[in-house]
Amino acid sequence: MTESPTRLPRIAIAGLSVESSTFSPARTTVASFRPKRGAEILATRPFWSPGGSLADAAEWVPILQGRSIPGGPVPAEDYRQLKEEILAGLRAAGPLDGMVFDIHGAMSVVGMDDAEGDLAVAVREVVGPDVVISTGMDLHGNVSRRLAHTLDLLTCYRMAPHEDALDTKERAVHNLLARLALPPEHRRPLKAWIPVPILLPGEKTSTRIEPAKSLYARVPEIEALAGVLDAAIWIGYAWADEPRNCCVVMVTGDDEAVITTEAERLAAEIWARHEEFAFVAPAADLEACLDAAVASDQRPYFISDSGDNPTAGGAGDVTWTLDQLLRRPELADGRLTAAYASIPDAEAVKQCVQAGVGAKVAVQVGARVDAGPAGPVELTGEVRHIAEGDPDAITEVVVRAGGLDVIITERRKPYHREADFNRNGIDPRSTDLIIVKIGYLEPELFAMAKDWMLALTPGGVDQDLIRLGHRRISRPMYPFDTEPFQPDLSARIIPASDQPDPEA
Repeated sequence: MTESPTRLPRIAIAGLSVESSTFSPARTTVASFRPKRGAEILATRPFWSPGGSLADAAEWVPILQGRSIPGGPVPAEDYRQLKEEILAGLRAAGPLDGMVFDIHGAMSVVGMDDAEGDLAVAVREVVGPDVVISTGMDLHGNVSRRLAHTLDLLTCYRMAPHEDALDTKERAVHNLLARLALPPEHRRPLKAWIPVPILLPGEKTSTRIEPAKSLYARVPEIEALAGVLDAAIWIGYAWADEPRNCCVVMVTGDDEAVITTEAERLAAEIWARHEEFAFVAPAADLEACLDAAVASDQRPYFISDSGDNPTAGGAGDVTWTLDQLLRRPELADGRLTAAYASIPDAEAVKQCVQAGVGAKVAVQVGARVDAGPAGPVELTGEVRHIAEGDPDAITEVVVRAGGLDVIITERRKPYHREADFNRNGIDPRSTDLIIVKIGYLEPELFAMAKDWMLALTPGGVDQDLIRLGHRRISRPMYPFDTEPFQPDLSARIIPASDQPDPEA
């Protein structure tokens, strides 16, 4: 007699992922999310794509996955449209055993305080109490108590920059598969959840340096303990003014005593060191950064234009830094070479393309979304290069003014890789100064830079949080409250999602 084959678990995949600065006038629309559906979703992750290590581990039911470059809040109607499509897809999917809830954790929706929590609750109402839901989030996401209770399994990145992003997404799936292999009554772990009242930009919490380096090193040690399934530190998202925004520690597992002890110990360690958090690189105003770069003999010298960083939620077209660069005599007369990446402006790109490579142009660029402190800037120079086909930028144009190459894009794009410059006819290794709209340097740029500084520039993701003017975050909160205070760092044990949470 042959045994019947074991039924594979049916696991849905759906979610919306974006960082949204509530201090940016930009908006993240349906088109910004570039929604993927069906087989397109499976192709985004090697582990569950055809031939991947987990391709045959489940019957995958991909619904909708929307992922946007960080930006401004999502208009309520755009959110509703995507949410309804996800819910409709889940209703049509039939019986499910599990779900991968693919989110970042820092999505803001106009008129809403906890967008991921809202979406999670709506998903739970559709799939029912028995479906186990797992997520792998960005450590700059936010974990409200509502989100922690509604989902069963939560984990997040352990590195900033996020070199472990794919590993984290895969870990969330492995956690889900492992729990689905248990009897139904044992599938849902307990969660020890602790909000820690600090709210800091990622540039002060990079795992390249202390104290985040050693604090995050504790996470896998805790995860390895008996009775623990996962441990996580969400630093939180600093550029949204919502009550949920702060650091959160959570330890997940089946042994309540162990997860309570470890969560409280980790939260206490973070709080004991909260005043140690500092910028990942020397930081100063732009003028001081440029002075240091000019005086240095290290080439290429990188400067982060951090206040309008599109990878943190900046609109990308604040022109304040470009205006200052065009005023620097060393760049204007070509004594130094520099590249600036980038300014999105579809109209300026159109004019440059019409003029053609080699043409002299005078175009107004930037400040179409975020007028900022400078407004549009007149850029006069030679069209040096035109590139077509980048999936984010669409069309890229390089205009040279003196010794400065300015990359103008049809659509907003972050510049993280050497190839981004090479594609535009720029060799960053032989350029004196590289000024890029970014916070901490991503790995390729970090490896390339002979030296670098973080410029504290204005924009929707200004590193000076006090200057931004948060009004709705929970208080007291470091660094907004300067008087010493002692927070409640006791663990709140959040019951399984199929049990009511009296404090939710």
